[in-house]
Amino acid sequence: MIGCAGAAAAPPLWRLSSAARRFPSGYARNASIRFCNTGMTYKNINHATVDRIIRVDHAGEYGANRIYAGQMAVLGRTSMGPVIQKMWDQEKAHLKKFNELMVTFRVRPTILMPFWNVMGFALGAGTALLGKEGAMACTVAVEESIAHHYNNQIRTLMEEDAEKYEELLQTIKKFRDEELEHHDTGLDHNAELAPAYSILKGAIQVGCKAAIYLSERI
Repeated sequence: MIGCAGAAAAPPLWRLSSAARRFPSGYARNASIRFCNTGMTYKNINHATVDRIIRVDHAGEYGANRIYAGQMAVLGRTSMGPVIQKMWDQEKAHLKKFNELMVTFRVRPTILMPFWNVMGFALGAGTALLGKEGAMACTVAVEESIAHHYNNQIRTLMEEDAEKYEELLQTIKKFRDEELEHHDTGLDHNAELAPAYSILKGAIQVGCKAAIYLSERI
């Protein structure tokens, strides 16, 4: 979801590609999968659904981390630095969790990770160059899109089997609530005063929808 040197290299996530492999055909129908660090066990999971959710959420949290890295590169030494850093720290925790889930469920990352690496940083830095209001407008747009996306995932899992997916649901709900806190932080720091706020927000959210669509599938 580097410090002030935001242009530093992104975390070495590519090793997940070799570690994350699909289960053999039919595995999901008989699977009993235990999380590495919890007592949660999934029986007869819908692997296609879980695979899609974890891959896109991992990509989204990675992109959010790169956005905040870009914002910190520009605004890290200003009064907004601590505000951005606090949100970034939460995004780092989100990404760490999805890194763990990627390995647990052997989900491959989206092949677009190098693209999200560059585009996320560019979006964060570019909007921050518009001033703190521009950075916060970006935060509002992105976090609103992510929260909406998480709500859709929550509905999907609850409709399928809320008890079976209880721990994954709790993780997504917790992260959704934190994304909404970031959204509100952006509004509290004058996001709506950014130049052409409505146009900027709309354009960013179109990009978010495209990123979600692609990351779920490839």
